[in-house]
Amino acid sequence: MNLPNKLTVFRVALVPFFVAFLLLSREMVSLKWVALVLFVTASLTDLLDGHIARKYGLVTTFGKFMDPLADKVLTISGMICLIELGRIPSWIVVIIVAREFVISGFRLIATEHGIVIAANYWGKWKTTFQMIMIILMIMNLAPLGLLTDIVMWVALILTVISLATYILENREVVQAMEMK
Repeated sequence: MNLPNKLTVFRVALVPFFVAFLLLSREMVSLKWVALVLFVTASLTDLLDGHIARKYGLVTTFGKFMDPLADKVLTISGMICLIELGRIPSWIVVIIVAREFVISGFRLIATEHGIVIAANYWGKWKTTFQMIMIILMIMNLAPLGLLTDIVMWVALILTVISLATYILENREVVQAMEMK
């Protein structure tokens, strides 16, 4: 268990605490700041673990599997809580979650055919904007309302673009599926 993998596990371990504090913020508004610190900390471990793994040659099979899964658990948990808090429309979260399922399935099929699908910059930007969106929605500050809405729409658009580019850039996976 190297440092990048420990950071990934730490990120997953923060999720229940983040969710609890975010949902408890309905009763005690100041707890949103604790939830925010937990979310930002977890998000920063995502940047850090990948950087360390690549820089020091610590990329592992565990990390390749768990890092994107940890990101999904963190962001989707946050968005589901934000639905409950009335800060994000559920249909937007449905589109985002559906994209994650489609890409995960797509990657699974690709793996079965010996094809590795690397993350592309659209996916990285999608994740970045989703995290910024969640941060702004946790803060829930009226002066940032327009910015929050803009970031939400950008995150949604990047979600759709990243799905389309994954499929277009990896047409051989679709062709392999058609052969079966």
